[in-house]
Amino acid sequence: MGLVIGMDEAGYGPNLGPLVISVTVWEVPGPPRYTDFWGALAEIIDPFTGRDKSRLHVADSKQVYTPARGIANLERAVLSSLQLCSQFPTSFHELRHVLTAKTPTLPESEPWFAEYDLRLPLAEHTVRFDEITDRWQQCCRQHRIRLRTICSDVVFTERFNRLTRESGSKGVVLSRLSLGLLRQVWNPQDVHPTFIVADKHGGRNRYGNLLYEVVDGTMVSTQQESRARSSYRVGSADIHFQTKAESHFPVALASMVSKYVREVAMTLFNRYWCAHTSGLKPTKGYPVDALRFKQDIAETQARLGISNDVLWRER
Repeated sequence: MGLVIGMDEAGYGPNLGPLVISVTVWEVPGPPRYTDFWGALAEIIDPFTGRDKSRLHVADSKQVYTPARGIANLERAVLSSLQLCSQFPTSFHELRHVLTAKTPTLPESEPWFAEYDLRLPLAEHTVRFDEITDRWQQCCRQHRIRLRTICSDVVFTERFNRLTRESGSKGVVLSRLSLGLLRQVWNPQDVHPTFIVADKHGGRNRYGNLLYEVVDGTMVSTQQESRARSSYRVGSADIHFQTKAESHFPVALASMVSKYVREVAMTLFNRYWCAHTSGLKPTKGYPVDALRFKQDIAETQARLGISNDVLWRER
């Protein structure tokens, strides 16, 4: 048996809303680095258009979800994958709980999350989740592939600001949080062959020292460090940080989980502020529009006594 672990994030660039980092962990029968997930799961997974409703659209989250396309395909794949792990969240708080049991609790200072909840699924679905999940499960059994777990770290604004002040670098925060999440699902002393792949963290090419912080003294051997890919060997694990990592199925699914959690969180965020500010246009939280939104809610923010530290990411 081998393990394949895929990792990706959503929400690194915005000024508003959480950063979400996710990992998916898979047991595979052969050499993990050469597992062809796309071929093995072709009966149930559509990596291209998402038009075939008998299959799940899994790809880079930017391909699966846009406001114009709607959230249905993204939601269907994410909630079905959670059902593979016997998890059935029916609200935002349940979703966050099943994904982040080992990470910090909801911040009471952010009332849009602490005091509000949202029922799931958000979209209407023509095919029942249990039907398509059963087919996915059968496909996995046929190829002796098992989804062991999906985990996330939902990094709310106050925590993000505190960590960036302490480290002095937004990039270092992303890398340390990502590797901390990885360490929750991976033991560097595990003898099983393991392939870990993640999207590169911004322009970072060197991860060796950051890896060493989380591997309990296990030797980190650098194989390659370049713009395209940075590769390391730790015990029985090969670890790759590469561009376009979503070409690997476990990374694509991690990307989608992160995107879905963030989109649900931003729906709550916008509902809170729209309920308190007449005529307010919602935001996705990205630069430029985030500045517009912050100006539009300025009077409401002052009236409610909400500090910038819990609303606005400084970096």
